[in-house]
Amino acid sequence: MRLDTLGIDPSVSTLFPPEVLRDALSDLPVETVVLDEARSATDSLDGVVTFAYDERFLDTGWIHSVQAGVDRFPRDRLSEANVVLTNSTGIHGDAIGETVAGYVLAFARRLHDHVSNQRRANWSQPEWNEAWTVAGERACVVGLGSLGRGIVDRLTGLGLDVDGVRRTPTPEPGVDRVYTPSELETAVSDARFVVAAVPLTDETSGIIDRAVISAMREDAYLINVARGEVVEQESLVAAIESGDIAGAALDVFETEPLPESSPLWDMNEVIVSPHCGAFTHEYVDHVASIVRESVRRVRAGETPVNTVP
Repeated sequence: MRLDTLGIDPSVSTLFPPEVLRDALSDLPVETVVLDEARSATDSLDGVVTFAYDERFLDTGWIHSVQAGVDRFPRDRLSEANVVLTNSTGIHGDAIGETVAGYVLAFARRLHDHVSNQRRANWSQPEWNEAWTVAGERACVVGLGSLGRGIVDRLTGLGLDVDGVRRTPTPEPGVDRVYTPSELETAVSDARFVVAAVPLTDETSGIIDRAVISAMREDAYLINVARGEVVEQESLVAAIESGDIAGAALDVFETEPLPESSPLWDMNEVIVSPHCGAFTHEYVDHVASIVRESVRRVRAGETPVNTVP
């Protein structure tokens, strides 16, 4: 693969200014440009770093996604066009782990209630049996990749017992029991917190369905930091409204931004965050490190980092 010019698509501004990434990559032995700043076409580019997909990228030889998820990229078409796709997996574990820990602590210590009461200048202490501590509670982390690893580390650090779900039931440090997806209903049935942390694939789309939600405890919370389509949102809303589960913390949704008409906005036991669980001021540096190593490898005739098969 030839690599003399590298473009940064303006869509990365969802996460950080493209110019900041360009400056972070100023030491590369290739010309690095922000597309709308210097080029609007990609016919003279050998690679592109991007958040979103564009048909023009088929004219390059390499696409790097600044996210770990690549569900928005047409993998078959890229393969036919001999375009290499790489992603930013492995950099989000710390941020996502801390985000999940924040959700867990908010529900247990009723922090979301206090924030809501503060807006109304309402001094209202929890009932004697409302607040609780997380030590000794159980969580089930669905997906034990780099995101799941970061979540497991934070939750075990808080004193929770953790089970996990992944395709192969091999042991994982810090995880008491590892289940396969076929055992998902059993896996979630004993957990106070069920955390979705899987990539979106044909196999994981809708994996947290009505049957899985029904298998959860009435006092359980669902946390989704994966993709919106991993959870059947309609079934989740129904379960919360009926009291079949306690609530949910959601960073991702079937439709984004979450429509104003969604009932999730007004549910007391639901925390909504705008798909920002992985945000950190170091995000751009992490992406730059991956891109820098991939450029080195490609120019040495090697395979770039995090190639998506």
